[in-house]
Amino acid sequence: MTEKLETSIDCVLFDLDGTLIDTAPDFTLVVNKLLAENDREALSHEVIHLNVSNGARALVTNAFAIDEAHQDFATLLQRLLELYYEQLNSTRATLYPGLDSLLLQLEAQNIPWGIVTNKPEKYSLRLLEQLQLDTRCSVLVCPDHVTDTKPHPEPIFLALAKLGRGPERTVYLGDHIRDIQAAKNADVIAIAAAYGYLAADTKVEEWYADFILRSPEQTTSLLNLLKFA
Repeated sequence: MTEKLETSIDCVLFDLDGTLIDTAPDFTLVVNKLLAENDREALSHEVIHLNVSNGARALVTNAFAIDEAHQDFATLLQRLLELYYEQLNSTRATLYPGLDSLLLQLEAQNIPWGIVTNKPEKYSLRLLEQLQLDTRCSVLVCPDHVTDTKPHPEPIFLALAKLGRGPERTVYLGDHIRDIQAAKNADVIAIAAAYGYLAADTKVEEWYADFILRSPEQTTSLLNLLKFA
């Protein structure tokens, strides 16, 4: 039975990759396609999974063991992005377990939810369209929309401004330390998604989030704990 949402939070903001949506299956496919095109051996899903939240640049760096100064880096990065955009047409990405139910309950109670991500709009919007979330999401803030990206608070401030909400009863969930830093800098409630794309030795407790989620199914219960007068 789905837990009923009974919270006085009035805005819920999510990071995208590794927090709201599991996008790693798509990246596993495209990174290994890129490696195959360059006569390299495939990497395991586990290895690729750990770098998804660090973005496309990190995926190229780790897959090819080169840094951004390497003469081939820009070409490989561009090809990876092309492959990823093509893959979105048949995406294997999914909402994390329990989160569709949460989103439906937020929508039913007129509590806006949105996405604040460092993923460019071209890819973010296409992904949301494919998962039929684009018309449900109340706000989408990408690097294209701001001067400074997370951990700077500007993206969260922009989302709040678009929604007409204040920080006091807003939560932001993310699976990277920069997400928690952005939330803290914006003075919203910071929730670490420890089920996301974290290395085994990551010490989430050292991010100093207000709360830590060990599984996405815990999200509704946590939001129900947040009651305001």
